[in-house]
Amino acid sequence: MKITNLDTVVVDFYRTNLVFVRLSTDEGLIGVAEATLEGQEHAVIGAVAVLADAVRGKDPTRIRETIYELNRDAYWRGGPVSMTALSALEMAMWDVSSRAIGVPVHRMLGGQVRDRVRAYANGWFSGARSPEDYAEAALQTIAQGFKGLKWDPFEAADLTLAPRDLKRMMEPVAAVREAVGDDIELFIEGHGRFDVPTAIKVARELEQFQPVFFEEPCPPDGIDSLVEIRSKSPVPIAAGERWIGRSTFVPALSRHAVDYVQPDVTHAGGLLELSFIATLAASHYIPFAPHNPSGPLSTAATLQLGAMLPNFRYLEIMATDVPWRSEISNERLTLTEDGDILIPEGIGLGIELDFDAIAEHPYTPHPMRIFEDAVADIRPADARSFFNLGSINQAKENTVATVNG
Repeated sequence: MKITNLDTVVVDFYRTNLVFVRLSTDEGLIGVAEATLEGQEHAVIGAVAVLADAVRGKDPTRIRETIYELNRDAYWRGGPVSMTALSALEMAMWDVSSRAIGVPVHRMLGGQVRDRVRAYANGWFSGARSPEDYAEAALQTIAQGFKGLKWDPFEAADLTLAPRDLKRMMEPVAAVREAVGDDIELFIEGHGRFDVPTAIKVARELEQFQPVFFEEPCPPDGIDSLVEIRSKSPVPIAAGERWIGRSTFVPALSRHAVDYVQPDVTHAGGLLELSFIATLAASHYIPFAPHNPSGPLSTAATLQLGAMLPNFRYLEIMATDVPWRSEISNERLTLTEDGDILIPEGIGLGIELDFDAIAEHPYTPHPMRIFEDAVADIRPADARSFFNLGSINQAKENTVATVNG
């Protein structure tokens, strides 16, 4: 079997454009993967085109050799654009290789340790303005079955916060905690906003609400800063969504900079690299909670990791999304009433794309709004959940996780 082509397909997803990669072979098998890089779609498309010339004619099952040589031969190594393209190629090769023998990807990577993963919701707060809005949205989301909620309450803050602003930003957190009670897990996103003293101050204010973690409290290139913040933070610290490959995770773990690691499978190197990073984290007894606010292929790949990594702790996922998310693929995720998402069955990554439906939603520019919009990610009014809601009885029929389940 030989690779005949590697191309990209783009679909508007309101908050960004999803970039899908399609790997074709001379035996008719097609592998797919996601290469979404917010705000850099055209750059990634160009990087994939370069890879296409390099891999045409290669055996798609020789994954380690191909990825190693492409990385070795690149004069400019790493970086989010090149690594997102390379990650997508790697995942598409796994998809094809698994399809060729009719098994899920996780079986080729060692098999399952669990049948479900604990999920937390992102995007549930869309349109919320007041503390009461957040509380109401939180209650609606946990009614779906979610047991964890994540959001960024810090508006368009940049490095510092006035005391009155910090007090105001804590009000939605307090309202959500009061509304949902102590049994629901809260995850607070920082989006790399703060300098060291401000991040420490924010962490101390968050302590009363007992979040699972405070994510990316400072800019992602500041490992020294992260070490300082973690040493003084009364709440756990998470980071890694904007770190590329093992070269950043090794010093972060060796210097005890984080309590949770959050690589993104679409940026940090693909399935094998994330498996390696998870093993590094496990050697420090650090749980693995990968970044995943993206599309169906990113989620499918992350779920393969969730199936087979012992220290996989949380799956991040959008609670609601554009109404056409359910149209562009056969993604059908089951959220149990226990707050878990079942590992889907199916060969390869376990998902098929509908390219005709994708064509109905062409590329649309979407500027990043992290520092420009006090309430980012407000979706169309008809945004909806895309989950099958499993009952408690259905959940009990599935094998209970034996490791960290």
